[in-house]
Amino acid sequence: MRERQASSGGNRPAGDFAAFVAGAGGRLLHTATLLTAEAPDDNPRARRLLTLALARTYASWDRLRGDDPYDHARRHLAARFAREAWRAHAPLPRTRPRPPGTLAGLPPEERLVVVLTLYEGVAEEQTAALLGLPEDRVRVLGDRAVAALARPPARAPADAGAPKPAPS
Repeated sequence: MRERQASSGGNRPAGDFAAFVAGAGGRLLHTATLLTAEAPDDNPRARRLLTLALARTYASWDRLRGDDPYDHARRHLAARFAREAWRAHAPLPRTRPRPPGTLAGLPPEERLVVVLTLYEGVAEEQTAALLGLPEDRVRVLGDRAVAALARPPARAPADAGAPKPAPS
């Protein structure tokens, strides 16, 4: 990372950014991993989202002044995920199998709302403003996601995988 020259006028020193990444990078990566529903030890999409969000945060580091850099990075992370997830209405073909995680069964919109409101603690009003959706829509997406998460997973019948006895 190239060092930025610190100038006077209330700007944040560039060294503060490295300290911010060291302190908040793990939580932001976990948030990105929840959004992408990837396995924690194999999460290239989440790492890419985090890298792009941190790059945007670094680019505006001097202008943040009193703003919370974590909130700034989280906003960029969520906005990038939303843009990528909602760009195409049809799901893209997967080259890698999706892990059987809890959030993997949710559509991207519901996953985004659940992660922002329940994991990150962002208010529904702020989530709606961030995503450009009405508050009622955010509430419906959150309620639908929580209901889906509360339902027990559908299991195949026990005898479906058992070998059939040979006819006598």
